[in-house]
Amino acid sequence: MDATPPPPENASRYAMLQSGLDLLDQGITVFDAELRLIAWNRPFLELLDFPPEMAFVGAPFASFIRFNAERGEYGPGDIEAQIAERVTAARHFAPHISERQRPNGRLLLLRGEPLQDKGFVTLYSDVTEQRYIENLTEYQNIQLEERVRRRTAQLENANANLSRANIENTRIAAALRRSEERLRLINDTIPILIAYVDKNETYQYANKGYADWFGVPEQRITGGDVRAVIGEQVYGLVREYVRKALSGQQVTYEYQTERNGQTAFARSTLVPEISPEGETLGFFVFSHEITEQKQMQAALIQAQKMEAIGQLTGGLAHDFNNLLTVIIGNLAALQDHRPDDAEINEFVEPALQSARRGVQLIKRLLTFSRQQPLEPQAVDIGLLIANLGKLVRRSLPESIAVSTDLPSPMHALVDPGQFESALLNFALNARDAMPDGGRLHIAARPVELDSEAATFEVAPGTYAMIEVVDNGCGMDAATLARVYEPFFTTKRFGLGSGLGLSMAYGFVKQSGGGIVMQSQPGQGTTVLMVLPLIRPEPEIETPLDDTPQRLDGELVLLVEDDANVRRVVRQQLTGLGYPVIEAENGSQALEMIEHIPDIAIVLSDVIMPGGISGRQLADEVMHRQPTMRLLLMSGYTDENDVGDSGLHLLAKPFDRQDLARALLKTKRDQP
Repeated sequence: MDATPPPPENASRYAMLQSGLDLLDQGITVFDAELRLIAWNRPFLELLDFPPEMAFVGAPFASFIRFNAERGEYGPGDIEAQIAERVTAARHFAPHISERQRPNGRLLLLRGEPLQDKGFVTLYSDVTEQRYIENLTEYQNIQLEERVRRRTAQLENANANLSRANIENTRIAAALRRSEERLRLINDTIPILIAYVDKNETYQYANKGYADWFGVPEQRITGGDVRAVIGEQVYGLVREYVRKALSGQQVTYEYQTERNGQTAFARSTLVPEISPEGETLGFFVFSHEITEQKQMQAALIQAQKMEAIGQLTGGLAHDFNNLLTVIIGNLAALQDHRPDDAEINEFVEPALQSARRGVQLIKRLLTFSRQQPLEPQAVDIGLLIANLGKLVRRSLPESIAVSTDLPSPMHALVDPGQFESALLNFALNARDAMPDGGRLHIAARPVELDSEAATFEVAPGTYAMIEVVDNGCGMDAATLARVYEPFFTTKRFGLGSGLGLSMAYGFVKQSGGGIVMQSQPGQGTTVLMVLPLIRPEPEIETPLDDTPQRLDGELVLLVEDDANVRRVVRQQLTGLGYPVIEAENGSQALEMIEHIPDIAIVLSDVIMPGGISGRQLADEVMHRQPTMRLLLMSGYTDENDVGDSGLHLLAKPFDRQDLARALLKTKRDQP
């Protein structure tokens, strides 16, 4: 190729070509067969730190080699030999790709290709950041390779177009078009919704993600009005932010919309485009979906609420059980003092039964509020469902009829609290599916699973099958396929965490069972749950007369802050034959233990004011008086309050017989 300067009539074309090459973010050089420079761009000079005056049409290849050698680019050695070696290699040019570390620390990728008429073209790319990014993920590595491949193809096309001056303008236009396509490809691939809106609130650009988000074809967005594209509802939410952006203010906000029947959330940033004269020309929109983040936040809030409910329930349990201790203790004492008075017993007996039902109620509330690992035990499925049915009826509106069909005794090895929680979750879901009322039926029966075992993903065998059936609105196939996914919910945002069914599914699978849900729109939902049947161990009953009605009196120190509870427990102790002294708190108790050597037993509440808990009091007693017997009592406590100390814990409320048995256990534990 002739290396002489272009004739005047071609000067404008060369200027356009040079401008196009300078727009590339990679350096490029083209040398002819005589190793004379015929094309280059500004990035080439900047990347290799060459003075601009070195580059001109006809500049010898050796001049660039000499410049590098003299500034030590090739290391120590004979400069003339270094130049000769590289010029000789250039005359026998072979395709190659290499990397060069620049003195400034930047890493350059050099890719050379020979030309058909001799000579060669070389592409210089700054890959410092690219090499860093390559180490991040394999996916980005693939992207980088694809980008290099596309750029190489570009340069090959550019090289071919350089030899055909009559199509230079076409080549430049094609390069610009390909660049625009690549930019659109990138914009359409990244997980960001991008758009540009002019000052008339008209879209001038939107990527594929943005169009998909609003369900509008890309070609219909460009030139479309913002209000028409995003809809009146969303426009009403973002109108003020749009006006702020058009006034030149960058804003970030969140909004929600309905997509595919589900509530979706997005966070958007509007970045104004300001002209040099200070006029707002429009704004860029950068958005991304945050629905999953919102769902996780909602689940966290739900978990925090459950934790708060658990803590509140624990406090209520403590106070409520103290009240029940007083009520049951006084009623039982009245019954003991007037055993033959039918008129009194007519009032006392139902009051006692109600108080004992209150005990069971508070235990059930504690079961639901606690978060604890599975504690499987042999559970009579029918009896548990029957007891839970009372709670279910109180939780459902009167417009929903509840019925049960329960078997004769049938036992499964499950955590009763988790089992009740799963059934209650099914019942509450059925309630939400029947806003106008309906029927809920809970049934259980033993089944033998053979070929049907695969449906439940369990081994063949004998199982208890529990059915929860409602005649509510039902679910379509798409919803049914996702019901066990964590955080998936069809309820309005904020009314459900999407964890209930996934937790029930996990509990059933942990228990060795399986679960199948059947539903169709308008035909209700049926939940089928199978759990392995077991044969319970026979219970060994302790004869009632093993516990004496009166015991010979060892002195008992009763430590209880509630005066009414203290009076009831004192009456029970004296009724058993124990002399009693009392303390209101741990500090008083320690003082009495120090000065009254006759104390044989300390009976203390766990939770007390004054800075010394029952556990701390027990530790002090064991340290000061190792032979003194200890018994703790509490209306509500957890494992941390007693720990692994081996101390006996008597749950409130209790009757005199329970107290006697607990005191006897402390005596049997003595060496």
